[in-house]
Amino acid sequence: MRMKLLGIVSLVLLFAACDENNTTGEENPLFKTEPALQGVTAEIKKHPEQANLYFERASILDRLEMDTLALKDYKKAISLDSTKAEYYSAIGDMLFEHKDVEASVGWLEKALELNPDDKRAHMKLAKMFLFIKEYTKAFTEINTVLRQDVYNAEGYFLKGMIYKDMKDTAKAISNFQTATQVGPDFREAVLQLGIMYSGKNDKLALQYYDKAFKMDSTDVFPLYGKGVYYQNREDYEQAKLEYINTIRQDRYYINAYYNIGYIYMQQDSLEKAMRQYDIITKLEPQNPEGYMNRGLCYELMGKKDEAIIDYRQALVFDEEYKDAKEGLARLGAKQ
Repeated sequence: MRMKLLGIVSLVLLFAACDENNTTGEENPLFKTEPALQGVTAEIKKHPEQANLYFERASILDRLEMDTLALKDYKKAISLDSTKAEYYSAIGDMLFEHKDVEASVGWLEKALELNPDDKRAHMKLAKMFLFIKEYTKAFTEINTVLRQDVYNAEGYFLKGMIYKDMKDTAKAISNFQTATQVGPDFREAVLQLGIMYSGKNDKLALQYYDKAFKMDSTDVFPLYGKGVYYQNREDYEQAKLEYINTIRQDRYYINAYYNIGYIYMQQDSLEKAMRQYDIITKLEPQNPEGYMNRGLCYELMGKKDEAIIDYRQALVFDEEYKDAKEGLARLGAKQ
């Protein structure tokens, strides 16, 4: 599930701005320069009274993550036609994706008041109940949708996520498999099957990871997941190869460097491990864990002064970093 990084305070300000200036925003240059928006914007100019056009443009803006403009258009659509459940669902969906769960409920409930069969609203409420661990309520929402549409892949996927959260691996896998059967292109379910089988130390994980990567090669997590699978089996050489492949595809995938460093430490290759952590400090200079792990390598190599410098640097970026504090204490150094 996509989680946009806009805080609740920002959303409150965003809503306030929309209320103060609930214009169509036709003057925004994006509407003229973005090809996906040009056609619908031209139609809005011809038919400014048609709510569905604003909703259509809002949906495009939402996909483009132009949240302020999307919200304006969603609200404009509602102001023109307040009878459409899907308009309210869309705002509830957006708020939920912004992690403003409480605010999303009212919009979703309004959608269901207008249309008790609104699948989008039911599914979003199910996600909300999963988020707050109200599993029975989540199942109720999902089953409402599945009674309408037995081939709804997202419904089975969400049931799988609930069972995963409940630590019921067998039922989680069963529902993820059903999701892929009714929706062969449902990549998230394929990815979850890779994760679940990896947790079971089952080589089927590799097949699902390969399939997920073929479905979207811009996301390298499946390659990283293969590395984790081999690492957990203590096949360190193969794990390193998978992590290296991950980095070749995405040199900023920090967890791959961490895990290579960890493997080198298990193999008593501290110099090689240190180089991995050194890369992390260069790619993410404000990441305290890079300094912490490099400092630990220095400490194990007997390089006390270098270790102290790194432990202190870790505390610069996270003053509550327990491991760094303990490292300094072991070396008899002040924070």
